This record gives sequence, structure tokens and C-alpha cells, in this order.
Amino acid sequence: MRDRNAPLSEADVAGLAWEKMDGLLPAVVQDRASGVLLMLGYMNEEALRATLASGFATFFSRSRGRLWQKGETSGNRLRVVSIHEDCDADALLVRADPEGPICHLGTQSCFGGETEGPGWLAELSKIVASRIASNDPASYSAHLAAEGPARIAQKVGEEGLEVALAAVTRDAAGCAEEVADLLYHLTVLMETKGFAWSDVVAILTARHKD
Repeated sequence: MRDRNAPLSEADVAGLAWEKMDGLLPAVVQDRASGVLLMLGYMNEEALRATLASGFATFFSRSRGRLWQKGETSGNRLRVVSIHEDCDADALLVRADPEGPICHLGTQSCFGGETEGPGWLAELSKIVASRIASNDPASYSAHLAAEGPARIAQKVGEEGLEVALAAVTRDAAGCAEEVADLLYHLTVLMETKGFAWSDVVAILTARHKD
């Protein structure tokens, strides 16, 4: 039996339940970093094989009767990380890194709303990366990054100490404020060192597997 924790490969395509919806499967797309649901499309076998071959999400347009790659006109493509089938093999989950807004209305997601919960740390990373890249002298992120690793490390140490002090001198709200400061400075550190929250989560997940 196929390990459903493993992503789909070319060899798995024919075994999906294509007959249930006349050769089409719904494919929901999730932002790999934040977990946000970005859009829903449909794939036939040809679209799924094209996606696996190119690494970019390709769907079947029911209205136009042809394949289309997301972003083929806007440039806002979906770089696919992995594809998984559901328990009945009749729906797909596409985990992807979006290259720009995904909805044709210009929003991040076709479902609207804002990123909530821990997934917002991925949005924070994007904000910090954008501000560092801007080299705007008015941006604290850009200024801190320009000061270099030693200064960033110093700030992380200071904020870590503030969290420790808050743990014994402040209430929950005060502790949350200090943790927020620490996470922001860690985000700057991570951006300048070239790794992301997803890398940290992957390490934690591997450590805590049974």
C-alpha cells in the first residue's frame, strides 16, 4: 500500500480516482509557508502530469476546455513543493510557494481574509525581507541588517533576556509583548542567515516524531 504521507509522483497518477468526477479532481492549493488556503482548481491527468513535470501548478479550465498554468498571464505562478491525495484518492492538496498574489482581484488568497495564528510568522518573514531589500534608511529592519550579524545577535540576546525577565516580573500580556519583540529580531536574523521558519519547524517535527 502506498504511503500517503509521501507526496505524489508520476507513478501514482494513474491510480487516483479519476472516474468519480469524469476525469477531474478538485485541487486545493495551500501556501507552504503560512498554511493559508490560496485557491481551488481542477486537474485532469494531463494537468497533474504537467504540474509534476514543470514544478508549477497547472489546471484544467472547465470553461475554456484546456490546460492553463496559474500565472501564465499575470506571472503570479505557484511553485509546487508537494502534492498529496486525500483518503479516497479523489481530491488533491497542492502545497506551493506563491510568486505573487494568487487571486485575480489582487489578493493573496481567493478565499479572502488575513493570515492568522502561527502561520503569520511567514508573512512577517516576507515583510522583513522586503524592507531589508529596500535599503530604506527609515526602515529599522534594513538598518539592523546593514549593521551586520554581530549587532543582530546582540539584539537577539537582549530580547531573550527581556523575555526571561518578563517571565518573573510581568503578566501574560507583558510576556507576550516581549516574545513578539524576540520573534521579530529572530526573523531578521533568519533572513540575513538565509533560512526560514519552515526550516525551524522541519527540525522540530523531525525531533518529535515517534
